[in-house]
Order: sequence, then C-alpha cells, then structure tokens
Amino acid sequence: MRLFNFLLKDVTSKIEYYSRFSPSPMSIKQFLDFGRENACEKTSYVFLRKELAVRGANTMKEINLLPSDLRIQPSVKLVHSWYIQSFEELLGYEHRGPEDSRTLNDFLDTLVKIRNRHSEVVPTMAQGVIEYKQKFGFDPFISSNVQYFLDRFYTNRISFRMLINQHTLLFGDDRTTSHPKHIGGIDPTCNVPEVVKDAYETAKMLCEQYYMVAPELNIEEYNSKASSKAIQVVYVPSHLFHTLFELFKISDRGGGVPLRKIDKLFSYMYSTAPTPSLEPGNGTQAAPLAGFGYGLPISRLYARYFQGDLNLYSMEGVGTDAVIYLKALSSESFERLPVFNKSAWRHYQTGPEADDWSNPSSDPRDAAKYKIK
Repeated sequence: MRLFNFLLKDVTSKIEYYSRFSPSPMSIKQFLDFGRENACEKTSYVFLRKELAVRGANTMKEINLLPSDLRIQPSVKLVHSWYIQSFEELLGYEHRGPEDSRTLNDFLDTLVKIRNRHSEVVPTMAQGVIEYKQKFGFDPFISSNVQYFLDRFYTNRISFRMLINQHTLLFGDDRTTSHPKHIGGIDPTCNVPEVVKDAYETAKMLCEQYYMVAPELNIEEYNSKASSKAIQVVYVPSHLFHTLFELFKISDRGGGVPLRKIDKLFSYMYSTAPTPSLEPGNGTQAAPLAGFGYGLPISRLYARYFQGDLNLYSMEGVGTDAVIYLKALSSESFERLPVFNKSAWRHYQTGPEADDWSNPSSDPRDAAKYKIK
C-alpha cells in the first residue's frame, strides 16, 4: 500500500508539472513539411514523448474540476483511469534517449497500445454523462460545465490521435497500409467530392438498413479557381469523412428545426435519440443512425480542429442545411487546442449568470397567467 501511494503521489506531481506547459499546436503545413522533407523518427519521438504528456496532463487537470457527482460515475472513472495509465506509460520515456533503436520500437508499440486503449473514450464518457443524468437529473450549471468540458476533452482526444497516427503512419507498421500519396494521415490533394461520395455511401447503407430507403446524392461543384477541376484541399480525409457522414443524417427537407432548438443539437446533455446500451470497454455491435446524440457536436469539433467550422441553417417548416468551413491554406490550418489555465479554472467555478435580455415563456398560456387585469 505504501508503494502504491508513493507511485500515485509521483504521478500526481508529474501531472501537475506537465500541466504547467501549454500544448504546441501544429499546422497542417508543418505536418506535411516534416513528413515530406526530414521525417526523422528520433525527432518525432523527442517531440511526442513530451507533447503527449502535456496534452494528457492538461486534460486530466480539467477532469478533476468536474462536479464530484459526475466525476465518480463508473464510466467517467474508467476513462480517467485510461488517461492515468497512458500518462504513466509516456513517463517511462522521460529519460530514455532516442539513440537506441529498441527505445523507438518500444515507443511505437506504446503509442499503438494507447490508441487502442482510448478507442472507446467517446461512448464511454457519454455513458458517464447518462449515468449522472439518470441519478441527478438536469441542472443548467452542470450542463454548462459539461458542454465546456466535453468540447475541450474531445478536441484534445482528436489531437492526441492525430499526433499518434502521424507517427505510426510515418514510422510504424501502419505505413504499409497507408495511401502512397498521403503524408501520414494527410492528403495533400484531398478530392472533396470523392470523400462526399464515400460518406454518402456509408450513410446510405445504414439508412437503408434501418429505414429500407435512402435519398439519392446530388453533387454540384463550384471551383472559382479552376472551373473544370474538382475541388481539392490539403486535409485529413478521415476527419472530413466523419463530419460529412454525420451531416448526411440531418441535412434534409423534413420540416426543419425550430430556431430555439438549434443550439440544443450541439449539446451533449440534450438528445432526442433513445439511449443506446453500452457496456464500458466492450464496444457496440453496429453503428446506429442515432446513438448518444454526440454526432453533431463532435463533427463540429473535427471541423474546428484545424480552424474551420460547421454551422446549421434551418428554416422551420422547410428543412435543414449544413455548411462546413475549411481553411484554404495549410499554413493557416493550425490545431485549435484547449489550454488548462486560470481562465479555464474560473469557468468551472462560476455558475451561469442570469440572462440580461427578456425571455418570453415558450407557452403563451403561461404568460397569460401573469397578465395585469
């Protein structure tokens, strides 16, 4: 027990130490330049062993700021344990130099292990939120904190996987399965219409599986630079695919979404979908069209990760459209990363303030009760 307490105290002090550093955001251009010109495994190792520890420590500091009733839920505790275990494994390379090839090979194996361990972080954390809601109900203050935390937490996870994938695709066994024209996971000439078609076909398959029918795809291209050429961007195809796949399940002419409910579509505490059954760590049998209700908020995080965005535009009674914004220049596509600092800390301590604009009742009959006679 003394040894366990000593090790736990040591890890805690290391988390405190690494959380004092801010993450170092990379641009798509930097990823490309490194992968094309001077892809050195030793350089990548020296950068990642610290950078991943910094990003992990920043995230764990914020987990500790969550309301205790949420933090103690079984699924949240499970996710936290994954992060602590991965952080400990990264600490094992603190003082191991890159000169020994065994160190580099061990590090590759560790990164793959960490990636696999964190593969179900999204649904498991979502399950933790559901566990909390079932026990304690809905609270506006908690909801605000959860929204703030999960946007940052899942963005950090996207960045974690991005760094790990770049390293394993350039230097590990993953490179044998990667596309020959890709630099790691980045496509320098990502054909947007092709990714659109791939995402559509996947969504169509699921739609037909559940509803026996699916709408047809109609693509219109407007390339202002070269009208005869397909639209190409320097981007991560898997990120774009994920975002498009989710959007194909909502962009419609099905009556639209009331304006007052648009923001709720991006809320982690609000979902019209039935709660799926999930045993933490066991995964799911199939990807349903509606799950935890996290598809849209996480798709927006993917779009924002490299300084883009995702917006929904709904006309009530008509339908809903979605627009994805991506940076045209790879030099401007920097990672958008959460930083644990005093501003972040204060956010968890301060409750939502009263609205300083009039907020009429959603039901006119309620308002009539207070009408002056």
